[in-house]
Amino acid sequence: MRYWITVVSKDHIANGVAGGFMQANHGKQGPLKRMSVDDWVIFYSPKVTYAGNEALQAFTAIGQVVDDQVYQHKMSENFIPYRRNIKFYSCKETSIIPLIENLDFIPNKKSWGYPFRFGFFEIKEHDFKLIYSRMVD
Repeated sequence: MRYWITVVSKDHIANGVAGGFMQANHGKQGPLKRMSVDDWVIFYSPKVTYAGNEALQAFTAIGQVVDDQVYQHKMSENFIPYRRNIKFYSCKETSIIPLIENLDFIPNKKSWGYPFRFGFFEIKEHDFKLIYSRMVD
């Protein structure tokens, strides 16, 4: 079992939670193919809306990969992103700020946002359990 973080605005992950799916890195297939059944994924939202500028800096959803399918879904004529089916769990939005000092995937605490620039990355179980403990009651 592996643990992942993907970066997505709060409004976009709300659509994923409602539909039971995730997309990563603007619909790219590669990140989704790295995942396996029962892997956990935490969704980090730097912003409230994709098009807006209102900062959020919070973990907004958490779930597990439910099957081996990576599939495409036509959202418009020019955008046919890849998706994975996810079982989402009830959770509360959790600010990253109080967790930064204890997260190992953030080596430089002053430039804590740097790891999120990649959009999708693996984390260790310790970091997952810390975030999970704050999000899920």
